[in-house]
Amino acid sequence: MTKLVFFGLDEHEQDVIRRAFAGEAGYDIDLHAEPLTIENVSLAHGAGGIGVFVMSRVTREVLDRLPDLKVIAAMSTGFDHIDSVACRERKIAVCNVPHYGESTVAEFAFGLILALARKFRPTFERTDRGDFSRAGLSGMDLAGKTLGLIGTGRIGSHLARIAHAAEMEVIAYDLRPNPALTEEYGVRYMDLDDVLRQADVISLHVPYTKATHHLIDAERLRLVKNTVLLVNTSRGGVVDTGAIASALREGRLGGVALDTFEGEEVWIQEEFQGAGEASEDELRDALESFGLLHSDRAILTPHNAFNTREAVDRILDASIENIRAFFAGNPQNVVAGTYRVPAEAPAGGRA
Repeated sequence: MTKLVFFGLDEHEQDVIRRAFAGEAGYDIDLHAEPLTIENVSLAHGAGGIGVFVMSRVTREVLDRLPDLKVIAAMSTGFDHIDSVACRERKIAVCNVPHYGESTVAEFAFGLILALARKFRPTFERTDRGDFSRAGLSGMDLAGKTLGLIGTGRIGSHLARIAHAAEMEVIAYDLRPNPALTEEYGVRYMDLDDVLRQADVISLHVPYTKATHHLIDAERLRLVKNTVLLVNTSRGGVVDTGAIASALREGRLGGVALDTFEGEEVWIQEEFQGAGEASEDELRDALESFGLLHSDRAILTPHNAFNTREAVDRILDASIENIRAFFAGNPQNVVAGTYRVPAEAPAGGRA
């Protein structure tokens, strides 16, 4: 019997997993609403596999308490919340969900672009007070403007298609240009600094790595137009929040919308409960991000771009299949760690 433990699940997500394994021999399923932390790691004692969203922190210390663990299903595309080095040392496979929300996140990003361009935040705040004056609410057309994409993977590519339909010009930076985007939608690839200089709107779609840490910093913000709109739906650390706050205060940005931002772990309590005391750096970043809310040219949302029922169901389905495939001896979507393929699948298991 292989024990599988899932963390951070709401009622709907628990129901999906129960139904998926109902009547399937060989698995002992344990489901929890809270994220995995060092304080509750005992809930996964004896587990051969765990499933975690990004709010769980699978640290070296957590892994030390799980000697039977063979596979981690990262129920996300990103897996920076999992200590990959420690997994490699322990021969634990990490499997992710490589695509589930290219349309979901791209639609949300375009929604944020539109919200900035048409000043939704000050408009809604004003009408909530019963003030229906249009003074100061003049926006800008997106048709004819230039969208600068930083990253043209699945999400960035989908946003390019949406922007093309909205009659925007699209320029992009990517280490691996996609010729199909150029052929079908006229996307022009160029150096990062040139994208920053030319874009009227900038949208970020890169993973968080050492190379992308503070990809948008104070120095690069000096390159952009002082009317530019900046949107981040990738990872918070890609943008230097302090530099963004300074640029807004100094009038060097037209607007900024951040669905992910440095210090979010302090504010998004339902996702990061039990993560331990915030560090000095996390508290500083949280205060910087909170300070952005004083500007009517800034929008912060709670890491919500992925959050549609359809996308979450796709995440769960893919994660379940990743676990089944692993224990059937056919690992798939392995992005980190090393592993030994189990000698045999659990009785009744399916690849």
